[in-house]
Amino acid sequence: MFASLLIGLREGLEAALVVGVLVAYVDRIGRRDVLPRLWTGVAAAVVLSLGVGAVLTWGPYGLSFRAQEILGGSFSILAVALVTWMVFWMAANARDMARDLRSALDAAIGSSGLAVVLIGFVSVGREGIETALLLWASASSSQNAAAATIAATAGILLAIVIAWAINRGLVRVDLSRFFRWTGVFLIVVAAGILVYGIGDLQEAAVLPGWGVAAFDVSAAVPPSSWYGALLAGILNFTPTPTWAQSAAWIAYLVVVLSLFLVRTTRGRTLPASDRAGPSGTVRSPA
Repeated sequence: MFASLLIGLREGLEAALVVGVLVAYVDRIGRRDVLPRLWTGVAAAVVLSLGVGAVLTWGPYGLSFRAQEILGGSFSILAVALVTWMVFWMAANARDMARDLRSALDAAIGSSGLAVVLIGFVSVGREGIETALLLWASASSSQNAAAATIAATAGILLAIVIAWAINRGLVRVDLSRFFRWTGVFLIVVAAGILVYGIGDLQEAAVLPGWGVAAFDVSAAVPPSSWYGALLAGILNFTPTPTWAQSAAWIAYLVVVLSLFLVRTTRGRTLPASDRAGPSGTVRSPA
């Protein structure tokens, strides 16, 4: 449940900050006349995201068990790929995101009304579709999908409030640090989703089972215990993983988490003179 809350908070905050930047810039340049078109694009993106979520939730019910497992496993692995891309993209582009959005909006305003709609649609739609897929993967592997959905909704609403407060200047949040540490946690969550997806594909006989379970810690961590349910809900922990699941979990965490930590801490280890931007001011790490 906490994983769903964090996904809703992080993804919702990204989308809300994007909208805040666009709206504030439109107001600053005195072009409030384009706001209805911008909001039209944002609304269309929200509807598309809800539609994707609905298809993922109710679409597979008419399929056979094997087809459901193949679809679920494939989408879980796709969700892992999206998480990985998302955290690295944010680490590399966070500091230039506002500038890039303003440049794109300038070009759209000078082009046509439809271009402004597309800016709002694409800027929010990408986050919305990612959120729908990630939340679906997290909720599918959760023992309480309803609670996961409620937690995700709470995270999104909290993100909207935080983004509003930031844009109003009411609070100051170190977004670089926020996205860095939520990125670390999401990578750990993604490793659990990867294990769940591999398990689905093994049950569908798409991937080999590799024999018996690699280990069994169900006696020490019973799935029915509160801490077993907590680990399963947050990290998609399974007490009896197969060899393929264990190998994938270890390989993903070692490679992806190491690369992410190197990427996000490299800027802080450089001398101040090397981190200075064109104006001579020291940049904050991504």
